[in-house]
Amino acid sequence: MAALTAGTKAPDISLAAVDGKTFSLESALKRGPVLAAFFKVSCPVCQYTFPYLERLHKAYGDQKITIVGISQDDKRNTNAFLREYGVTFPTLLDDPNGYAVSNAYGLTNVPTWFLIGQDGEVEITSVGWVKQEVEDLNRKLAEAQQTSPRPLFQAGEDVRDFRPG
Repeated sequence: MAALTAGTKAPDISLAAVDGKTFSLESALKRGPVLAAFFKVSCPVCQYTFPYLERLHKAYGDQKITIVGISQDDKRNTNAFLREYGVTFPTLLDDPNGYAVSNAYGLTNVPTWFLIGQDGEVEITSVGWVKQEVEDLNRKLAEAQQTSPRPLFQAGEDVRDFRPG
C-alpha cells in the first residue's frame, strides 16, 4: 500500500508525545492545518529533512498551524535525534509493536510527511526529500498564515533537489 495521496481523508492520530502529553489530530485541526512528518532516527534522509521542517516550524508553527514529528523509534533514541538535529516541534511516538499510525497512513519509506487541511483531508504527501514539495509546503503554510512565504533555504546552502527515502 502506498502512502495516502492528496484528497484522502486522514486517519485519526492519537499518540503520546515525548513530553508525555497526548496529541489528537482531531483537536489540532480545530486550530488549523497539521503537518505530520514520520521518521526513523537512523534514516539519513530524515536527518537531512528535519532541520528544514524545524525552519518551517520556527516560521509558521504554533500559530494557526501544527507541526508534529512522528517517530518510529523509542523515546530515548527519539529525544537524542531531536537534540542532535535541533528539532523543537512536538514529536509523537508510534508504537514499534505494530506501527499502527504509520500503517494507517500507508508508509513505505521515511521520511514521509502529510499536510492535512483543516477539513481533515490530505493536501500534500511527500516521500523522501523533494525540494520542490518542501517549497510547495512553505507556500501552503504561508497561505494558511495569510502571509508571504518565508525564506527556507540560506544563501550558499547546497540544497539537493531529490533524495529518496
